[in-house]
Amino acid sequence: MVEKEERKKPIKLGDDFTDLLDLLGKADEIELEDVDLAVGDLEIWLQPGTTMGVPPKLVAPLAKVKPTTILEAKFTPPIDQYPGQIVEVKLGATKSEGGTRGKSITIGGEKSPAFYLFENPTPHPPVISFDVFDTKIPLAKAVKMHLKDVLEDPVAWAKLAVNKFGANLITLHLISVDPLLQDTPPKKAAKTVEDVLQAVDVPLIVGGCGDPQKDMDVFEKVAEVGEGERLLISSITQDMDIERSAGFVKKHGHVALAFSPMDLNRARELNRRLYEFLPKEQIIMDTTTAALGYGLDYAYTIMERARLAALMGDPELQHPMSSGTTNAWAAREAWMEMDPEWGPRELRGPIWETVTALTLLSAGVDLFMMMHPAAVKTVKEVIKHLTSKGSGQAEKIANWVSMKI
Repeated sequence: MVEKEERKKPIKLGDDFTDLLDLLGKADEIELEDVDLAVGDLEIWLQPGTTMGVPPKLVAPLAKVKPTTILEAKFTPPIDQYPGQIVEVKLGATKSEGGTRGKSITIGGEKSPAFYLFENPTPHPPVISFDVFDTKIPLAKAVKMHLKDVLEDPVAWAKLAVNKFGANLITLHLISVDPLLQDTPPKKAAKTVEDVLQAVDVPLIVGGCGDPQKDMDVFEKVAEVGEGERLLISSITQDMDIERSAGFVKKHGHVALAFSPMDLNRARELNRRLYEFLPKEQIIMDTTTAALGYGLDYAYTIMERARLAALMGDPELQHPMSSGTTNAWAAREAWMEMDPEWGPRELRGPIWETVTALTLLSAGVDLFMMMHPAAVKTVKEVIKHLTSKGSGQAEKIANWVSMKI
C-alpha cells in the first residue's frame, strides 16, 4: 500500500503521465477518492490477465501472406452398407418359363439408393411401359398426333408402341369396364388382353377402371386367360377383397401391384395383408404419382422415404416401385393453350411428363408407365446413360469441382 501520508499529498501530473506511471508501478492496490481529473485525450487499455506494457496500437501488424495452395485433406468415400435390400420381381415369362413372351424383365434388387454407383451398381435398370387403352379416350393434342390411327384399336396401339416406339412393356388399361362408361363384361375384357398378348411379345401390365368390385371380377378372368404369362395386375387396393385378389394372382402365377394413396402406413398395411397369400417376389408397390406442380414434391418424398426405409431394414417396404407417370398429363399446364412465355404446348406436355419421370427416377422408381413417345425416349436415354457406366469410382467424387487461386 502507498503510505497514508504520501496519499494525502497533492500530485501534479506532467503531460507525459510519467509521475502517474511511476506511482502506479509502486502500488499493489489503488484507491481513488474525491478525485478530479482534467485531461485532454485519455485512453485506458484494460487487458485482463496481462501486465501493463506497450499499448496494443503500437504493436506492428502481422504481415499478410497470400496463400498459394489450398489445404490438403484426405478424402474418404462416403460408402455405406445397408441392412436391407429390395426384392427382385420378374415380369413376363418366356416359353421356357411357361409363357409366350419374347423375354422377361426383372426389376428391383437394389442395395443402395438410386444410382449410388460408388456404393453398388444398379442391378436392373428401371424400365418404361407404354400406356394403351382399350377404348378411345380424350387425349392431349401433343399425344393424339402420334396415335390418331390406333386410338380405337388396342391391338394396333400395342403393336405401334412396341414396333415404332420401342416399348419395354405394355400397360393395357381396361377402362371400358367401368360401370359408368361401357360396363364391358369381364369375359370380353379378358379377350382384349388375350388379343394383345398374341400381337406383341413383351411383358404385359393390365389395369382396371378403379371400381373395386368390377376390377376384381375383370382381373380374375384376365388372370385365367393369361395364366403363365406373369402379368402385372394393376392394381390391388385396400378396398378390394385381398384374399380373393391375391388368390387368383397366386393361382395363375402373376404379380400384384399394391396401390396406396401417398401414405406409407397404408402401404405397409396393404403389403402385410398381401403377405398372408403372396410371396414378396410377386408384389410391386405404387404409392401414387402426382404431376409436376400438383404434388410431385410430395410424391417424391413418399417414394424416397419408402426406399430409404426399405434399405435401412423395413421388411414391409422392400419392394420395387412403380409410377403412373402418365398422370403428368392431368396438369393443365401440360396441355392447355397458355401465354407465349409458357412455350408451345406440343413441347411443354412431353417436357412435363419427362420432368415428372426424371424426378421420381432419382427417388428410386423401377417401373414407369408413360405415354408420349418423346418423353419415353428421353427417359430411356437418361436411364441408359446413368446405368451404362458400371460401378462408380468413389475416389474421384471430390474432383467434380476445381479452384484456381
